[in-house]
Amino acid sequence: MRLCMRCTLHSYPNYYLITSHMIKKSIGLLCLTALTTGLAQAQDSTSTSPLEISGSVDLYYKADFAGVPNIETSFADENNSISIGMIDIALSKTVGKATFVGEVAFGPRGQYQSIPNSGVDNNSFHIQNLYASYAVTDMVSITAGYMGTFVGYEVISPTGNYNYSTSRMFTNGPFQNAGVKVDLAISDRVGLMVGLFNDWNVYQDLDGLSDFGAQLYLSPVDGWDAYLNLITGGTAYGYGTEIDLTTGYQITDAFYLGLNAASLTLSDAAASDNTTKGFYGVALYPQVALTESFGLGLRFEHFKWKDLEEGGTTLENPSYNSITLSANVKAGPLTIIPEFRFDGSDQNVFYSSADIMNSEAGFDSKSASQVLVGVVYGF
Repeated sequence: MRLCMRCTLHSYPNYYLITSHMIKKSIGLLCLTALTTGLAQAQDSTSTSPLEISGSVDLYYKADFAGVPNIETSFADENNSISIGMIDIALSKTVGKATFVGEVAFGPRGQYQSIPNSGVDNNSFHIQNLYASYAVTDMVSITAGYMGTFVGYEVISPTGNYNYSTSRMFTNGPFQNAGVKVDLAISDRVGLMVGLFNDWNVYQDLDGLSDFGAQLYLSPVDGWDAYLNLITGGTAYGYGTEIDLTTGYQITDAFYLGLNAASLTLSDAAASDNTTKGFYGVALYPQVALTESFGLGLRFEHFKWKDLEEGGTTLENPSYNSITLSANVKAGPLTIIPEFRFDGSDQNVFYSSADIMNSEAGFDSKSASQVLVGVVYGF
């Protein structure tokens, strides 16, 4: 399977029991405008905010129990090595009702593991976000530019995730959606976004602005937020449609429960090219704060590549069940993330040892395990 990578606006949590997807979605519900509207109405308000600078740096050590990189998800793919993630720098400024955001990243996590066009040497920097906005009214806004995707629970910035490794739904969903969108804040508990976008993860879409996206936001009670997302058009695998539900509930001051469910359905032509009809998955994210500086979080994920029926035969694709246990140890802006992960499948999709991998005998195991320690500093 071809994996796609995604980028999203950096966000640094003030508290380790974070609802990272809520940060991302709140950014998605900001009001942004076309330049002509901003120029025409700039004189309506002269209030200016200072230039805001934020970002993060991260590194990790990972060891797979089989001695080879086995679990193919985004980032943290190097084995038995002190490895770097990225340095991420975001700038933002608001003048009156107009806002801009620009974000660049350097390093594997922000470059060739998530960039649309990394170059042959994997060395170019990556513009993760570059967009402008205008708040037409208190309820309506327009956004134009290159934006982190509104789809999904996890994000690229390690400060926006509780676990350091990522889910398969994250890895195989969109990372960025350049385009134009309109956000409508119907009330404090209901919001709607619609937009036209480029294909997934491209700076320039040669097919034109042909993808349609929408998001419905609901907050049934205080502490509970839900987002129903739709994106249809050119995906990383060809034409298809992804439907995604992202929700989280801060049940008590110490306990948070998140959920992500997604389904991608490809067109017949795209399915034939990729030998799969798409994927579906669901993940639970329970997190508990044990002290002000220490917490534990689990991720339970079930992920399945959809079977493909072609020519009267059925190609049975693998499914995965993954359990990830992560601790968050905080010291001011520094977070240390010790993590254990176990992945199992109904098919042989892993190597049991480096000797098996080097022998080119093929996959011989239905499970893989790894431990890692991530170090993340947000500013």
